[in-house]
Amino acid sequence: MIVDTARYHFLAWSRLAKELNIPFTEQDNERLKGVSRVESLNILLSLGTGLQLDQKTREKLAARKNEWFVEYIKHMQRDEIFPGVEHLIAELKKDGMRIGLASSSKNAPQVVRSLGIAEGFDVIVDGGMVTRAKPDPEIFLLAARRLEVQPINCLVFEDAAAGVEAALAAGMKCVGVGSRDQLGHANVVIKKTGDFDLTALSKL
Repeated sequence: MIVDTARYHFLAWSRLAKELNIPFTEQDNERLKGVSRVESLNILLSLGTGLQLDQKTREKLAARKNEWFVEYIKHMQRDEIFPGVEHLIAELKKDGMRIGLASSSKNAPQVVRSLGIAEGFDVIVDGGMVTRAKPDPEIFLLAARRLEVQPINCLVFEDAAAGVEAALAAGMKCVGVGSRDQLGHANVVIKKTGDFDLTALSKL
């Protein structure tokens, strides 16, 4: 919703899948959105046939994938930010809104630093700060506490079905960004973050 990190995840997971001789497509990558690194690895391994790996090996593979991903995102450019995102953040700030970033990725702080927009967020919560992954609402509830805002007064932007489920479970309103088929449970669905109309805040 801020930038397309999914393609960098796809590159890293594809690289790992190739090493393991596991077929992996962009459609498979959609299943990994919004879930933890460990669970993503489990999904990837499930695509293989008869591949049995112990926990230590799984941890090494997940760490290797993350190293590749971090290298990719270090080279991200500000022009990769989705159109309208910076304007939306600026307008919310102008209206006195507190803004949090709640991402399942432990690399979220690195991403916003690479893009030069870290200062736009009052709070950043990443996957390393919680014990339960989406669709559990823990990450959103933690972000709300750190923002000192009640969940009922929070609006979440999500591009993954697991994230929409987590936001609603937290008692928050949710804007789905992407396909209505995948995100239809959200209160509102838009094609891209920049399409959001600030006048819709009062209605939500």
